[in-house]
Amino acid sequence: MEAIVLYPVPAMGHLISMVELGKLILTHHPSFTINILITTPPFNTGCTAQYITDVSSTTPSITFHHLPTISLLLSSYATIEALTFELLQLNNPNVHRALQSISQTCTVRTLIIDGFCTPAVAVATELNIPTYYFYTSGASSLASFLYFPIIHENTTESFKDLNRLLYIPGIPPIPSSDMPQPLLDRSTKGHSPIAC
Repeated sequence: MEAIVLYPVPAMGHLISMVELGKLILTHHPSFTINILITTPPFNTGCTAQYITDVSSTTPSITFHHLPTISLLLSSYATIEALTFELLQLNNPNVHRALQSISQTCTVRTLIIDGFCTPAVAVATELNIPTYYFYTSGASSLASFLYFPIIHENTTESFKDLNRLLYIPGIPPIPSSDMPQPLLDRSTKGHSPIAC
């Protein structure tokens, strides 16, 4: 049996998008199984439990794997996004174990990750599993996120301190202070791995 593993950010909108991707894959390739890794964050992400139950009963080819809970203190992080980035980084050992477990009964053909689950690339590389990003935001947002590592490499300042226009290929110039809040301060605990 062949499997595709999907790994979304722990938020309802991201989970729904990944499930819909899984359903689309099954429409075109019904012989695959879809395995979705679920991270349990220390904050409310919406009514995911009922949604997962509903999907499990209507689409048996989609299986959900709940990763072990990682305890993090909410007050230690400036934003929920910073906490989420840290959680996803700390979750790598759990992702590794889940992929190994799935591999015992299926051949894992690929890992498809949410645009924010970048830390999992190292795990998939170690296990020789091809990895693809699933990015549901607009093209301008994607252009920015793809260019962030170049900006990050060429300056030691945070976006909040640059105080200039950023020239990112594919989009009009944008003030550095208009970058998404979780990316403004590179010294913040849990700073986005996308910009690194």
